Amino acid sequence: MKLFCLLTLFFTLHIHAQFQINGIVNDSKNKPLPFATITTSDNNNTITDVDGKFILSSTSKITSFKVSYIGFNTKVITILENKKFYPVSLSEKTDDLKEVVISNENPALAIIRNVIANKNNNNPQKKLSSFDYKTYNKLIVTANPDSIDGRIDSSAAYKDLDKKRINVDSSDFKFKEIISKQHLFQTEKLSQYQFGNNKLKETILGTKMAGFKQPVYEIIAFNLQSISIYDSNYELFETRHQSPIANNALSDYNYKLLDTVAIKGRNTYMIYFKNKKKRKSNTLEGVLYIDQENFAVAKAVMRTKAVLDISGVHEFEYVPSEKLWFQSNTTFKIVKGKNKEDIKILGGTIQFDADAEENFEPRKKVASDFTYLLSESKNFDIHYNTNTPIKNPSLYIEIKDDASNKPEAFWNKYRKDSLDLKSEKTYLILDSLSLDRRIEKRLGSGRKIINGFFPIGPVDLDLKKIVSYNNYEGFRLGLGGITNDRFSKNFRIEGYGAYGTKDGVTKYSIGSGVLLDKYTNTWLNGYYTDDIREIASTVFAVDKRVFKIYDPRPINISTFYEYISWRANLQTKIIPKTEAVLELSTNDITPKFDYLFNLDGRLYSRYTMTTVMLSIVWAPFSDFMQTPTGRTESDKRFPRFTFQYTQSLPNVLGNDFAFGKIDFKTEYEKKYLNGQKTSLLLQGGYAMGDVPITHLYNTAPNNLTKETVVQRITFSGRNSFETMYFNEFFSSQYVMFQIKHGFDRIKLLRKVSPSLVLVTRMAWGNMKNPEQHVGPAYKTLDKGFFESGIELNKIYKGLGLGGFYRYGPNQLLRFEDNVAVKISYVLDLGL
Repeated sequence: MKLFCLLTLFFTLHIHAQFQINGIVNDSKNKPLPFATITTSDNNNTITDVDGKFILSSTSKITSFKVSYIGFNTKVITILENKKFYPVSLSEKTDDLKEVVISNENPALAIIRNVIANKNNNNPQKKLSSFDYKTYNKLIVTANPDSIDGRIDSSAAYKDLDKKRINVDSSDFKFKEIISKQHLFQTEKLSQYQFGNNKLKETILGTKMAGFKQPVYEIIAFNLQSISIYDSNYELFETRHQSPIANNALSDYNYKLLDTVAIKGRNTYMIYFKNKKKRKSNTLEGVLYIDQENFAVAKAVMRTKAVLDISGVHEFEYVPSEKLWFQSNTTFKIVKGKNKEDIKILGGTIQFDADAEENFEPRKKVASDFTYLLSESKNFDIHYNTNTPIKNPSLYIEIKDDASNKPEAFWNKYRKDSLDLKSEKTYLILDSLSLDRRIEKRLGSGRKIINGFFPIGPVDLDLKKIVSYNNYEGFRLGLGGITNDRFSKNFRIEGYGAYGTKDGVTKYSIGSGVLLDKYTNTWLNGYYTDDIREIASTVFAVDKRVFKIYDPRPINISTFYEYISWRANLQTKIIPKTEAVLELSTNDITPKFDYLFNLDGRLYSRYTMTTVMLSIVWAPFSDFMQTPTGRTESDKRFPRFTFQYTQSLPNVLGNDFAFGKIDFKTEYEKKYLNGQKTSLLLQGGYAMGDVPITHLYNTAPNNLTKETVVQRITFSGRNSFETMYFNEFFSSQYVMFQIKHGFDRIKLLRKVSPSLVLVTRMAWGNMKNPEQHVGPAYKTLDKGFFESGIELNKIYKGLGLGGFYRYGPNQLLRFEDNVAVKISYVLDLGL
């Protein structure tokens, strides 16, 4: 969600940079020189990127700059009035190079070994017991006017040498005119960072976002780059890479000593690093400046270049009292890169060209080709070893209630540089444009659509309720929705209606809720529902809503029960790192298949169940963000644990049975830096007392009772047993375990790059009091159920194919009856 919001702003605003100098550094053969050092007349420095390009800016007037590169003659360039772009050509030295000699091996390797060995002495989060500081951040989406030709292009059509018409294209001209006056988007943020007890917390004291009445919290909290350069996994734009100074980094990176450079009066080694991976895309490379005395990182430039060209720069100040380099500034930048294939997403708003080949004729440039995102942070008011207690340490980010309402005097106090004319105009113009072009509304709509809702005025239409299919109802046609903030921020109404074309019955639900506490997202809700549900299915009340274009498994379900339910619940996140639901309900149950429940000789074909249920999910390793509108899980991490207890209430509202149910689930997911991923799921349930089969466990089967393998081909489920037949097994106690391991995509053909996934599932269970269940024939899982399979996902256009095999004590006699072939579909946006 955070990634979607940022990309939407980045590429869909078609409306800056402060005064700056741009250029490119080449050798005598016109080949770019990556990571050449650029030093200004006032001793500020930067380096060229992997394409030899650089951007040089300064708060004071620059009269000249020096360009140096190991093995080449240094050149001094004088700044000319009104000239913004400087191509620089360096000539190779003819004399022998004097290299820094540290050992007989590659000198860069010896330096990096020392960096790794001294990390704990140089990492502030290891060396210091606590610290705190403030950070001013400014993020802009902009373009450099000097990079745009700005001519009015024209084309003419001729017939018999007579000019018939002229088509004038002035889009570049207009775009250049606009960005010469303002940015496309900008936001400012003032934060306080506190570290103690090995925890880091960010408190956002002020935030200002052009064009938005209320800030987009996903963007404010977006972690563009790792805060610490010493993290073993370095993160750029939600993608983790192994750090070039991780303990085992030498096996994954190549290093080269480029130069020696003075930073803040201390001598440093300039080390170039690049991942050894053969594939060029999405690998980390850059430059580390290493203090020659203590082998600490004094500056770092990190970059990946693929569909998006992303770079992150970390700058440090040396603190003599602590003998430590402490981070002072960070810079993050995104520009559009290349891809192996042409990509058009978000309705073609974002277009990525394939890598150019011979005789390749490029398309006309559009606004998103010139646009880039730039985020700059400056740290100040730094205190070391203060040991000040951190309030609400379970929160990773906390946004103060008045953060978005700070006066201009507040910003003038904390801005490190006063706003230039362009920035001031950006606030004035975009604040008015947001009303005309409804930018805020479009971004909000996009967020809701991803979650399966489409906003129409004060109501969010539920896209999952429009159409679906199963073997009992046939096509289920319906309409549903929930009121949004335009209706009320403290009260909501929700409901749906549906009609089955096969069973000819209408189902519906109506409910409402009132907000008790916005900070902990505490709601009191009430509902009335008349609908059907799959028998013996496990539903955790705290599970997050998952929206898919298709919901494959229910298509083949034939056995349901009808329930008419009155329920009231309390939803809350009041306990740190949890979400809980406490619910009281009474349900009239009618099985819609041949079934009777035998209780002490009395046969029930319909019954009433009044229960109280507590459901809670605990995510101890996730990061949470507290905003003025509530608490959200800003970074989902594993493992996470879900527990649910249901207890019937004897002699309450006509309850027929005395029973209790315990359900639990543990999920774990690990993403590897090589693109692979392992997922584990452990789930179980225990039913005690008199429980009809409708409310027991079926362990999510997903196989049809058909004669041949071809007849049984269906879509695969999310965590279902693909070789287990519907209604084959039922249990009153069970446990299941699933392991999935996905490999990185393998390119077979130009447009065929499947993702290989290995899957193994197993389950055990038993049935207490089987004599109570009259009607259906079923088996138990006392001896266990086992299946394994291979999935080839995203073979073409998101479509994939999988094969699964059933083995063990419950293996069937015929080989083909143990085999299941499944179709999968994964929506792929190309990013």
